[in-house]
Amino acid sequence: MTTGQIIVAIALFVVALILVAGVASMFIGGEFARKWSNRLMRYRVLAQFIAIVIIMIVLYASTR
Repeated sequence: MTTGQIIVAIALFVVALILVAGVASMFIGGEFARKWSNRLMRYRVLAQFIAIVIIMIVLYASTR
């Protein structure tokens, strides 16, 4: 595995981890969900953006 592939895998793992945490917070419900559910989904969107940027950089670098 190349360094780029490892970085992409880590980025995707972080996105999946945040997604699972957000869904779990909705299942827990109550005050915890009110506090964390929306915040975790915003973090997920940001992490997805960063993951896409990383993927594009790795793809660009691998063609050079």
